Amino acid sequence: MVRMKAVMFDAYGPPDVLTHVDVPTPVPRADQVLIRVHATTVTSAEVGMRRGEPRWGRVIIGLRRPRRGVRVLGLEFAGDVTAVGPAVRRLRVGDRVFGFTSFGAGANAEYKCLSERASITTMPDNVAYAQAAAAVDGFTTAWHFLHDLAKVQPGQRVLVIGASGSIGTYAIQLAKYLGAVVHGVCSGRNAKLVESLGADRVFDYTVEDFTTSGERYSAIFDTVGRSSFARCRSVLAPRGCYLPTTGLMVNAMLTAGTALTTGPRVRTGMSVGKQAALDALRGLLSQDRLQVVIDRIYPMAEIVEAHRYVDEGHKVGNVVIDVVGDGRRNEP
Repeated sequence: MVRMKAVMFDAYGPPDVLTHVDVPTPVPRADQVLIRVHATTVTSAEVGMRRGEPRWGRVIIGLRRPRRGVRVLGLEFAGDVTAVGPAVRRLRVGDRVFGFTSFGAGANAEYKCLSERASITTMPDNVAYAQAAAAVDGFTTAWHFLHDLAKVQPGQRVLVIGASGSIGTYAIQLAKYLGAVVHGVCSGRNAKLVESLGADRVFDYTVEDFTTSGERYSAIFDTVGRSSFARCRSVLAPRGCYLPTTGLMVNAMLTAGTALTTGPRVRTGMSVGKQAALDALRGLLSQDRLQVVIDRIYPMAEIVEAHRYVDEGHKVGNVVIDVVGDGRRNEP
């Protein structure tokens, strides 16, 4: 039996619950493709999964311990198709691909099997594996909220909270691409980066309060859960929307309640099916119209250290895991 290296956790807790294991290499069936993973990432979402937070999420990933199907983390990936099932029609052996594993996770491994109907597409020739993996979830989440939910239009004003993070860096660029006037909220040390991504104004949250600026926004996209609808309501346009990526239970109720009113509203939801957003992402990457911000690159052997770094809550953009050793490590 052919085996592969993977990183697994079988209990909730700190980064040290992650262990390196040898497991059987999956075999593609039916419409599945086998992907040799070159690069994956460590995201804030995965750090939460490792901790078992938020607690309601354990209904999905396991009440007392992670269920067997999600013990290998890794939501974003880039790699090569090395084998295909008999029903595969869209992809071929040798294709360079990137995408999102969804609830099954599993990209913290040398190989991953996915249906060709999953959130997966071919990589542009001009994009490296590390860039491709680091672009997937942040961009597609921003697309879901700004393009699909808020339907941002040219000339509207958009505020991005957490503008220097893995979602925020793409949200700034996407809002600008959609024709909006874009403001960002981040720490002062990251203000220049956020300006370089297209922000028309940047609030340093350590010294400024965006709610007292006198601005009004058609959309406020909170990518990090640092605010609330109650706090943002006063700076939303009469039919503006607050777009939170966290606090799903509470904000789902606010979404339903505010939909019945004539004032500002909340719109939230999980971005799971990402194919349309991936197609848009592929187009922008192929035209060099999107900057991928990578904070650090770690080899898979140092994934525990990568989790510790993301745990600190100060990463800028994305943290990449080089699975095969064809990337280069970024030092602080």
